[in-house]
Amino acid sequence: MTEPALREVRCLSPAGFHRMRYAEWGDPANPRVLVCGHGLTRTGRDFDRLARTLAPRMRVVCPDVVGRGASEWLRDPRYYQVPQYVADMVVLLAALGAQEVNWLGTSLGGLIGMSLGGMPGTPIVRLVLNDIGPRLEFAALQRIAAYVGAGPRFDSLEQAIAYNRSIAAGFAFRTEEDWREATVSVLRPEGAGFVLHYDPKIAVVMRMMTEEALQAGQAQAWELYDSIACPTLLLRGGNSDLLSASTAAEMCARGPRPRLVTFEGVGHAPMFFDEEQIEVVAEFLA
Repeated sequence: MTEPALREVRCLSPAGFHRMRYAEWGDPANPRVLVCGHGLTRTGRDFDRLARTLAPRMRVVCPDVVGRGASEWLRDPRYYQVPQYVADMVVLLAALGAQEVNWLGTSLGGLIGMSLGGMPGTPIVRLVLNDIGPRLEFAALQRIAAYVGAGPRFDSLEQAIAYNRSIAAGFAFRTEEDWREATVSVLRPEGAGFVLHYDPKIAVVMRMMTEEALQAGQAQAWELYDSIACPTLLLRGGNSDLLSASTAAEMCARGPRPRLVTFEGVGHAPMFFDEEQIEVVAEFLA
């Protein structure tokens, strides 16, 4: 399969209904399901290369989190928070009809997976956390908050690629084609140019975050993490500024005691554009 089927589910926030759209790869009757959750400003198409590799063996589902990509935007930006994203994913899992699922989450997608995986009765049977954990570095969140929601407009694709390289150097892509693919997937045409494919208001809640509030939420995050009982793989970019080496080490010593794989020369976050990263995930899920 070279292209996925594009589908949608209707979800609910306190402000009303919204559509969450997703790409589905592989046989829709395959009981082995992998759901891939993307990062804060990204889309489910980040996982195209991984999905093409795994689709002969698994049904791979890659949603666009509400407010991103092809999914609708929330009427009230106050609900751009993990509890809303978790509720939306529960609707998706019900629509898929799968009794058990594997979950791979990059950054924000990992926080969603950690929340789902730490709940009693969870359907998640294997979990991949990609450069994310219960403790996040505040300086890295400040770095991200500085560009999220800025709403730049680009006159050309080349201009957009240059911008993407400036804010996402941690992806550490090896080729120009990688940067082009990773940029096209988060753009939409507007007039004679392009804009980013997400609601700028996703930044509203993030910019209200203080270091004190972040630290206060860590106890609950660790409690969820410690409740995860399924086999877990923890991936980290060796140069990541969001998931520190010390936090990764603590994660390996508690909770699900995951296997840790570090990709040297990569920051936040590994993006599964090269065979080494894809193979680590494929081996774990096999």
